[in-house]
Amino acid sequence: MEHMWAPWRMAYIAGEEEKIDGCIFCAFPEKNDDERYLIVYRSQYCFVILNKFPYNNGHVMVVPYRHTHDLLALTPVEQQDCQQTLNKAIRALRTVYNPEGINMGMNMGRAAGAGIEEHIHYHLVPRWNGDTNFMPVVSGTKVISESLRQTWEKMRAAMEDAS
Repeated sequence: MEHMWAPWRMAYIAGEEEKIDGCIFCAFPEKNDDERYLIVYRSQYCFVILNKFPYNNGHVMVVPYRHTHDLLALTPVEQQDCQQTLNKAIRALRTVYNPEGINMGMNMGRAAGAGIEEHIHYHLVPRWNGDTNFMPVVSGTKVISESLRQTWEKMRAAMEDAS
């Protein structure tokens, strides 16, 4: 029998995770503890944060600082900064993980599948041919082979180097 090792999940299981009142995408940047809150990069109008429950290693989100549920509420300057940050994150993902593809998208509204519908955010998910194997198909389990701390360290450095 093979074992999956995911010790960082125990805080979630035991209910020991920090409770945040309100929007996490507003609260996390204000706490100024990027490593703890998994923020790998900050630009003027948005930031890049690791997905705490990633689909694949390197799953990041680009989040505008402005609290809105509607992309059209962002100014053209904010939208441009988000796009430039998305480009930078793509370059960083290619450097760190060398994916064969990247899923990129945003779910606006609950009906579209938004998990945090009140604050828009883009997802970038690195993908490789064959990354869907028997685990999710047979057992409904996804294996993430790297700790969030390792991902944070790699992506933080790559985001600073990406131009």
